Amino acid sequence: MLFFAYYANLKFFKSRSVTKGSKLKLYRTVIRPIVTYASETWVLKENIIQKLLVFERKILRGIFGPMEENQTWRIKNNEELDKLIKHENTVNYIKAQRLSWFSHTQRLPEARATKKIFK
Repeated sequence: MLFFAYYANLKFFKSRSVTKGSKLKLYRTVIRPIVTYASETWVLKENIIQKLLVFERKILRGIFGPMEENQTWRIKNNEELDKLIKHENTVNYIKAQRLSWFSHTQRLPEARATKKIFK
């Protein structure tokens, strides 16, 4: 989990000189694949799901920053962040990867070791 803390505290995501779109693209193309490496074979327990979501929200709060409301600044809540990323969070990404891996193993020939282990 030290890995999560390192990436969540990068100053790049809090920088105002880089656009939000660029930060989001960097997160989706570099950091999320690293964090979810080999996640197709993970057992997604509730504590792992919570840690992944907390990590993602921490990064997203750095990317989108606070919002001004009635002359006061506040951080965005979880629902607002979820709307901003259009419900494409890390857990949904992992579930999609698992489905992709499942369909891949179904297409394998019966003689392959992966297919034998799966059955």
